[in-house]
Amino acid sequence: MSKKKKRQDDFHKVKLKVGKKKLKAENSTNVNFKSRSIHLPDQLKRDDGGPTTHRQLSIKDLLSQLHHYSSSVKQGALVGLRELLSAHPSLLEQHASVVLAEVAALFTDKDGTVRAAGSRLLRLVAQCMPAERVAPFFPLLGAHLSCAMTHVSTGIQEDALRVLDVLLEHYPALLAQRHAVLLSNFLELISQRRMSTTVNRGRVGDRPEKGSYALSIGTSRSITAQQWRLTVLLRLGRFLQAVVEERPTEDGVVCGRGLRMWSGEKGVVTPVEISWEEMIFSKESFQVFENSGAKPTPRSTYRLRPDLEPGAGVSEDLCSAETVQGFAGTLVPLLLEVWVEAMGGGRAQTDSGQLLSEEAMALMFQILTILQLLRRLAPQKDQQDMLDSWFRNSYLSDFKQHFMKNFPYGQLEVARHKKKMDGKRNRQQVMGGINAAGTVEPLALNVMLCQVMVTLSLRGRDHIAGQDADWLGPIRAFVTDTLSSGGRLSSKHLAALLEVVWRMIVTQRSRGVTEELLQAVYVQYQQKNLVLSVRTLLLRFFSELYIQEHQKQPHIARSRILTRWLASLPLQLVQLGGRNPQLSAQILQTLQSAAAWGNKDLLHSLQTHAIGLFDPQEGSVVLLPVDQQQRLVQILFYLPAFPADVLACLSQVCNTGRVSASLASTLIRTVHFRSPLSGWSSSLQDVPVRDVDYFSFLFSTLTGFSSERLRNLQQADDEGVLPSSALSPLSVFATPLEQFTHHWDVVEEVCHCMETLGSRGQCFEILQNAVIKNLCGLVVVPDCTCAALLRCIPRLLDHSLLPNDTLLHFLADCCLSMLSLLLQLEQSARKRDAVWEACFAALSAVPRLLRLVLQSLRVRDLCKEELPLLAQILSLLLQHTQLRNQVAANGALLQTIIQDLTRYHGGETREQWLTDLLYCYSVTLSSHRANMAMRDIY
Repeated sequence: MSKKKKRQDDFHKVKLKVGKKKLKAENSTNVNFKSRSIHLPDQLKRDDGGPTTHRQLSIKDLLSQLHHYSSSVKQGALVGLRELLSAHPSLLEQHASVVLAEVAALFTDKDGTVRAAGSRLLRLVAQCMPAERVAPFFPLLGAHLSCAMTHVSTGIQEDALRVLDVLLEHYPALLAQRHAVLLSNFLELISQRRMSTTVNRGRVGDRPEKGSYALSIGTSRSITAQQWRLTVLLRLGRFLQAVVEERPTEDGVVCGRGLRMWSGEKGVVTPVEISWEEMIFSKESFQVFENSGAKPTPRSTYRLRPDLEPGAGVSEDLCSAETVQGFAGTLVPLLLEVWVEAMGGGRAQTDSGQLLSEEAMALMFQILTILQLLRRLAPQKDQQDMLDSWFRNSYLSDFKQHFMKNFPYGQLEVARHKKKMDGKRNRQQVMGGINAAGTVEPLALNVMLCQVMVTLSLRGRDHIAGQDADWLGPIRAFVTDTLSSGGRLSSKHLAALLEVVWRMIVTQRSRGVTEELLQAVYVQYQQKNLVLSVRTLLLRFFSELYIQEHQKQPHIARSRILTRWLASLPLQLVQLGGRNPQLSAQILQTLQSAAAWGNKDLLHSLQTHAIGLFDPQEGSVVLLPVDQQQRLVQILFYLPAFPADVLACLSQVCNTGRVSASLASTLIRTVHFRSPLSGWSSSLQDVPVRDVDYFSFLFSTLTGFSSERLRNLQQADDEGVLPSSALSPLSVFATPLEQFTHHWDVVEEVCHCMETLGSRGQCFEILQNAVIKNLCGLVVVPDCTCAALLRCIPRLLDHSLLPNDTLLHFLADCCLSMLSLLLQLEQSARKRDAVWEACFAALSAVPRLLRLVLQSLRVRDLCKEELPLLAQILSLLLQHTQLRNQVAANGALLQTIIQDLTRYHGGETREQWLTDLLYCYSVTLSSHRANMAMRDIY
């Protein structure tokens, strides 16, 4: 074959036929394969990068992506950080400084989605980190926030307010420390500096002709200028509230959270217990004084950082009335301009200026809120008075023209179309502050206006009758109608109305105005089924008004409404019982103050309801907590008279055990001091406690049981009654240990009162007759009563007094019965010691008592089981050193008893108890003979 044909064969094309398979090429590769799975139970090599997101990005990767030029990458990094920090909060503790620095730098990012994602991440960080952990990094956050608030981009300014919301919610104290810078930033959000440099900046006491700032209007915003100003004013009000709450007050050592009701009238010194461990991370501030507060440490002028150049009208620290006036002189004209501009177009739509749209009401409410907070920026009361005077001189005419002209205001009803709100409109309302501030009720707006205006009224002597009547009259009419209309008010609205009432009563000093306003408040007070917060507010208002002002303000002291309210307090305390200790404490504080000042109407009402207050079963004295029980007993000192029924209740209160023994002793001591027998000086017609009733009270308290209970005890078949026997002439009722110990402590106070009376002999005679008349005929006697008599009678008995035979026999029965009971008390050491002390005190002090006890011991009447008990009683008598002389004097009688005991024992072997008795007897007699022999020698 020629070379040409061979060359053609190389390029010969194989023709394929239909239905035939294609032949495999000679150089084809077989690609078939088989696979098997491999299972790894554990990875040998681990990644040390820490936790990652679902995209396998660590926190370092995410932080590095925040510097990327792409907005989508930065937004994804912020979303990843939220995911990572939510799942692993511990990472935030390790990378707190880096995370906060990167998030703060994004406040001024050019992309809105990145700023929104940064705000959401900041909220997550704020929820996880407390204020003390963020404090070192907060200057950086504050600096970036100031840059965002003053940025030229309107979108960045709007998002800066969202960042401000987060910081106000979680770190108000830290944010309030930067008020000098942030207040200027707020001004620049709604205004701009005037071009003129010769503007009067508002000297003290002078009103500036023209403010240094003028309202600015921006056309690049997505909302109207009025909505934007409302948004800024809403945040400004919240910021000022944070500044006010964090400022120390004049008289308080620690500034608490929130404003005290009626705080502008009088400071109250409140002692507090400071725990240094808790104060380290606390938001509250405290002051430390040298020399117990006599000389406070002078404030140092040293500053860690140099003073920055203050803004126009804003001082570095709002610590005086002058600096607050400087800022107010810049802000208040702007607020008035905002309101005038907002109402310019609204007047053309309605003929009545009293009806405001929803947006106008929200704007006016924020303006009034800021005006009220400006006054409270000054921490001291005298500085607040200076601010009130300055506001009156500078802006009273403007406030009357723009605010009081159409007072009170109502809401303008606007027909709404039932359409779905588009996204743009919804965003406008959110940024405009309508949804953020909530719907403002007309009542809240009118009350806020009243609060602002009454601070401008003249105080005390400066007030002239009829002055300011053109604007104070409508306020008084509105407050009176609102309170006396019978409608239910919320606690917030009621607190504001009561503040207005307090201010008007104190400043105007008119009895007619006082009666009118207090009558309206009393109508609200008399409503039934009030919620607890409202009832507490009304009670506090009347209570503090009386306690703080009635001595300084004669028109308040002579108020008939206040007198009627005071007279109703005892009945309210009885009806309240123990259901609400908080209200009871407030009532008791008022009762104690009014009783100490000698309010006749209150004392008469207290006398009328004394039985209900001191009822031993359902009275307030047994239902209230311990501290309030003590205060009620202190009020008892001012009771005009103590009739027999009241003393009977007081005696049962002491004996029932529902009050402590110390409080019962205080009660007894109070009655004792009011008795003429203790030296209380009073006329014959106005004796607070009759002598007969006083002794009856002491005797009832001494016995521990009322006459009715003693009669019931004689007929009752109680398991606690020990039957009488030869060793126990009386049937003893064993009281519980708690009741016995309580009564034992009370008896000590009764004995002390009886010992301090004028004539001890007459006191003993009265007690002796009472015992013979009321107790000697009883068959069943409580053990606490026996112990009380055995303890009290020896302390009153004198050597010149001879007890009655009937009393001696009854005491002998009591003593022998208690000695028998003594041997059965094995579980209570205190009760056994008390019985031992009472018995041997009586045996050693009362003459012939030991002989009567020994004479009542008849061995032949005892059963075999009682012989060891008798031996133990005799052994106890022989072992007592104070009874040795009396035992020796009755030696013959004692010897006869021991001989009879030995004879009636009848056993072949001597028992141990008999051996012990004979040993004690021999030792006692031998020591007595030795003493007699020594006495004969000398």
